Amino acid sequence: MPTLKTLIPASAVASTPPSAPADRPKGQPANPQKYAVEVRPSAIEGQGAFAAEFIPARRKIGEIRGEHVSTKEAFARARAAERDSGHVFMVAISEHASIDASASADPLRFANHSCAPNMVLKVQQGRVAFYALRDIEPGEELTARYGTTHHAGRLSCRCGAPGCIGTL
Repeated sequence: MPTLKTLIPASAVASTPPSAPADRPKGQPANPQKYAVEVRPSAIEGQGAFAAEFIPARRKIGEIRGEHVSTKEAFARARAAERDSGHVFMVAISEHASIDASASADPLRFANHSCAPNMVLKVQQGRVAFYALRDIEPGEELTARYGTTHHAGRLSCRCGAPGCIGTL
């Protein structure tokens, strides 16, 4: 299962609204964010990603991008990031490959874990996308279930959801 944890301060990204095709120069990739997402302080942990507009159920919210690295390199970077800042942001996309989104400008990299998430993370063809599990109201924090993480149950879960599993 993918591993998620924030690494870069929210001051690096305040909000990323989707851009219309006419807004981007020819040859530039499309903005993978389908709905506007804001980054701001979270009651769960550090910074969080928040819906800046209504998001209907089952819709793609957006993606996170980053550097493709081996899983071995991702674990080494995660250990170094934990020592330096205490925050890690890596997503395993296969048994052998991961994405290091620590330098990404995509606001969904700030999505915190919840045992009762409102979105799901899907890895498709090496891309990491988030989809709404239900209707999401503006201002609501966007959360995903991290699944198995490098923390191996050593980190306390702070989601506060009923039936919280207690650790990551």
